[in-house]
Amino acid sequence: MKKPLVIKIGGAILDHQEAGKLSALEALLVEISKLEDQPVVLVHGGGCVVDELLAQAGFTTEKKNGLRVTPKAQIPVISGALAGHVNKKIVASASSLGIASVGLSLNDGNMVNCTKSDKDLGEVGVPSPHNSQLLDVLISAKLFPIVSSIGALANGDLVNVNADDAAVVICQLLNAELLLLTDVNGVKGADGEYIDLLDQALATDLIDQGVIAGGMTAKVNAAFKAANKLRRSIAVASWQSPEQLTALIAGESVGTRIQPNV
Repeated sequence: MKKPLVIKIGGAILDHQEAGKLSALEALLVEISKLEDQPVVLVHGGGCVVDELLAQAGFTTEKKNGLRVTPKAQIPVISGALAGHVNKKIVASASSLGIASVGLSLNDGNMVNCTKSDKDLGEVGVPSPHNSQLLDVLISAKLFPIVSSIGALANGDLVNVNADDAAVVICQLLNAELLLLTDVNGVKGADGEYIDLLDQALATDLIDQGVIAGGMTAKVNAAFKAANKLRRSIAVASWQSPEQLTALIAGESVGTRIQPNV
C-alpha cells in the first residue's frame, strides 16, 4: 500500500462556489476520488463557519498571532460547528460523489491525546499521536476518513485544536505525506512572488519583516513542525487548483515546499 496522504483544508473552501460549476470542495473531492490505491485522510478546520455561529450566539471572536482564543463558554458552539456541521457537510458531499467516508474527531478511537495549551488561548489543545488502529482499519477497508480538529483532554473536557496542528499529528500517526491546502498557491516572499522552497532561516526573516503574518504564520510554523518531525518536506498549495493533487502524487513540485531543518 502507498504511503498515506494527509490533506488539510480550512473553512474558506466550504464557501467557495461559482455559478454553474462544482463547488471548490466538490472539485477537490472529485480529484481525491481519482487517486487510485492512494490512501487519503482529510483533516479540516472551519474558522469562517465558527465565526458565523459564534456571532449568531452573541459571542465575539478573538485571535492571537493568527490563533483562535477559545473561552470555555464557546466550546459547545465551536465543537458543534467543527465536529458537527462542517464535518458532516464534508462527509455528505463526499457521499454524494460516491466516496464512502467516515466523519471523525481527534479523540475517536484514542487516536490523539491532547494537553492544555500554555499560550493563554483558553480551551485549546496541544495534540500528540497516540493510536492509529482506527485509521488503519478504515484505510484498509478503503474508507475515506474526514477528521475535525476537535480533541479532548485526559479528563474528558473538549478542546479546540488548531487545524494545521491537527493535520500534523494525524500525519505523524500514519507516517504520512502532508499537504496543507490554503486559498493561495503557497507562501510569498518579500518580492510578492511564490517561493518554491522555504527553509527555517528564510521563514524567520519573512515573519520578522511581517511578510508572513496572521494565519499564514501558524500554517508555516505547523508545516515546519511536521517537516522536522517527519524529516521530509511539506507542501503548502492552493485548493483552487485541485488537479495539482495528481502532480503531487507523481512527485512533481507543487506550491511551496517547507524544508526540514538540517
